[in-house]
Parts: sequence; structure tokens; C-alpha cells
Amino acid sequence: MGTKYLTTDEVAEVCRTSAETVRYWRHVGKGPASFKVGRRVLYAVEDVEKWLAEARMAGAAA
Repeated sequence: MGTKYLTTDEVAEVCRTSAETVRYWRHVGKGPASFKVGRRVLYAVEDVEKWLAEARMAGAAA
């Protein structure tokens, strides 16, 4: 099991935004893929990196 997982606060830190913004992205389906383990929301590092790369490509194309 080599996959690393991030919390909402850690994703917010990577994206240089607030945890509330990351929660909003999750609510509207805009953010990286996430899943729940009990009450905790987790994000696979690979999913966050993929989502950031797609956002970067979309920004470059615009």
C-alpha cells in the first residue's frame, strides 16, 4: 500500500487556499476526487496532482 493520502487541510495548503474553499469545491464537484473514511475526507496524492495538472492545462489553453 504505497498510496499517500491528504486531508482537506493539507489539500488547502498545497493549493494555497482555505480548507473552506476545498470543502466548497468538493460540494460543487469542482475539486479533486475524494472519499470518506468514517467522518474524515481523504484525497489520494495522485488525484490531487492530476487535478492540478488538468487545471494548469486548462489555464494554459485559455
